Amino acid sequence: MKGENLILFVLLFFSFFIGGWGWWLERKLTARFQYRVGPPWYQNFIDILKLFSKEQIIPSQANRVIFVLSPLVTLSSLILVTIILDRIIFLREGFLGDLFVILYLLIIPSLFIILGAFSSSNPLATVGGTREVKLMLAYEFVFILSLLIVIIKSGGVFSLEKILDKQMSTSYINSVSGIIGFLLALFYLQAKLGIVPFDISEAEQEIMSGVLIEYGGPLLGFYKVARALLYFSLPMLVIALFMGKNLGWQIVYKYLIIILIISVIKNINPRLRVKDVLSLFWFFLFPLGMIGMFLSILGY
Repeated sequence: MKGENLILFVLLFFSFFIGGWGWWLERKLTARFQYRVGPPWYQNFIDILKLFSKEQIIPSQANRVIFVLSPLVTLSSLILVTIILDRIIFLREGFLGDLFVILYLLIIPSLFIILGAFSSSNPLATVGGTREVKLMLAYEFVFILSLLIVIIKSGGVFSLEKILDKQMSTSYINSVSGIIGFLLALFYLQAKLGIVPFDISEAEQEIMSGVLIEYGGPLLGFYKVARALLYFSLPMLVIALFMGKNLGWQIVYKYLIIILIISVIKNINPRLRVKDVLSLFWFFLFPLGMIGMFLSILGY
């Protein structure tokens, strides 16, 4: 048991490192797109360490309990998701839950980021929280359709471990419905990470970091650690769902491809307005997902 816990701890630390590195790579690519040098590879880790060395200040008008608990719950949820994915992808061990447990754990961070923003009593944070609510109602439904496409193609299997086994011969992305599901998952990933064009809840030029405006010190550090884990867990989940064949060393270039895609999307699009985001997800991606489900039922 101790040996297994040590392995999981090492994998968790490795996941945090890869996520922080992937986050840096996205920033570095953005800098190169803009003809800048960009940060060194260790910049994210230095920034996080610096936050934990600073004094923690809590707004006097804030709901202190929710304000403090929000980043802690956010990080705890993402640690669980990361451990589950590490066990399934790297150790090939299953767990008692299924895809919807992972979905539930991924919803928790968004909910508590919203609660943390509202609890701060800052009007700009409230605006950011309101935008995040609308964004969440858009991308979560689209991701559910993406998961349903995978479940249908797997013959009604809900276990991520068994979905990987189903892709031993060919990955789901090699089919029409699989491509549609992968596209939906990419838009979900971009919005979940709050990357342009879906950074409306933080929007530094408009609402000065929005949902995180009142956070600093260790509490903001917890959010940054959680973000690094998101940069690991979300691409890995998409890879497992749609590119599950040959998850050995090939997982590296698959991860790099996803980071490159989200960086390109970020740098060729402006920030969308709230109504444009909702229109994109509800009136284009949602119908596209329904078509993908129909095609997956037909076997395409």
